[in-house]
Amino acid sequence: MTNPEFSSSEDSAIALDERDPLGNYRQRFFFPKTTNGDNCVYLCGHSLGLQPKTAAEYIEQGLKDWAELGVEGHFQAANAWMPYHRLLTDQTAALVGAKPVEAVVMNSLTVNLHLMMVSFYRPTPARHKIAIERGAFPSDQYAVKSQIAFHGYDPASSLIELSPLPGESCLRDEEINLLIERSGDEIALIMLGGVNYATGQAFDMAGITRAGHARGCVVGFDLAHAAGNLCLKLHDWGPDFAVWCSYKYLNGGPGCVAGCFVHERHARSFDLPRFSGWWGHDERSRFEMGPTFQAMAGAEGWQLSNPSIMSLAALRASMQIFHEAGMERLRTKSVMLTSYLEFLLNEIFRDQKFSSGFSIVTPQESDQRGAQLSIRIPQNGRALCRRLTQEGIVGDWREPDTFRVAPVPLYNSYRDVFRFAQRFAAAIG
Repeated sequence: MTNPEFSSSEDSAIALDERDPLGNYRQRFFFPKTTNGDNCVYLCGHSLGLQPKTAAEYIEQGLKDWAELGVEGHFQAANAWMPYHRLLTDQTAALVGAKPVEAVVMNSLTVNLHLMMVSFYRPTPARHKIAIERGAFPSDQYAVKSQIAFHGYDPASSLIELSPLPGESCLRDEEINLLIERSGDEIALIMLGGVNYATGQAFDMAGITRAGHARGCVVGFDLAHAAGNLCLKLHDWGPDFAVWCSYKYLNGGPGCVAGCFVHERHARSFDLPRFSGWWGHDERSRFEMGPTFQAMAGAEGWQLSNPSIMSLAALRASMQIFHEAGMERLRTKSVMLTSYLEFLLNEIFRDQKFSSGFSIVTPQESDQRGAQLSIRIPQNGRALCRRLTQEGIVGDWREPDTFRVAPVPLYNSYRDVFRFAQRFAAAIG
């Protein structure tokens, strides 16, 4: 049902912004500018989030400590570098619905995915397959195929790719469950995205975890497009592991240090095979430099190296804002913003001159999507995206035919959405 607050007039957008309890957070981010100095309409937080205005302050403190203290900054800096990653632990755990022992900020997403598969993908002749979306982000595909090959199996027979039914764009829950029920005895690992990067579909992670565990499968998720986007309850849902990046919805900056979740039931599974590094060594004896690795309990035990302090500093600026705003409130606004975008797009598509071939491939149900809508444009879509970018309307294009836009609740407004819809209609007219 259409929200009665929505209409296709700009007055509606202005009124929605005036009633937005989170509207002031927009002022805490830098926006790219158009050629005439106005803020761009930036709907690309699913690819790279905007910079918090306080990020420079956090980074400059790290630079100041380095300049003044040198190596002593590890223990004497305003925020000592050795335990610096723990400044993010509680906020990160809260963000993904985990216990602090289950969450750690470290490495990059694909590095973390490989580290998790070293421990949790343990193929046998009877159970060696990995289930993944056919449309998963390419890096996930590369990673799982390389792990299969590393263990001496053939991706052609050990990789199960979940595909939508003919004529559909998104996976159905019943098809995922049917695959798990039918092939679960052969599946060593179910590794899906929490939100598919191309379609914006959000998966039933709790249901997938239950179904997978019931058949003896290990379950992990790539939350690159879910962390900071959806309300996550990883501890309660119970997947074995999850990984995510921090530069999309989490606004940590390009290449920012990533995150990892390992469920508490594995916290003291020291017998699990793992690739070890000194930062995962028990901190009580780490600096004794002994020859034998002793893993820390919990997710921290999978750390390899000391993380970049400047990268952590930038992420702290954003995570402080998330902590203040709260994911429940952000998700409530996100549902409204995305529904408003959908309403305006449907108004455009209802016009006969625009209707041919254009479609929204993201699910209509709010619990099956995050902030993103993916628009299928069958002809000249890349040129349309380029034209909008030149006009200060920033989304992104994914081959062969998809224009992705995401109104992010921390910094996007209803008027941003209205301006996008206006420009989009003019560009395809």
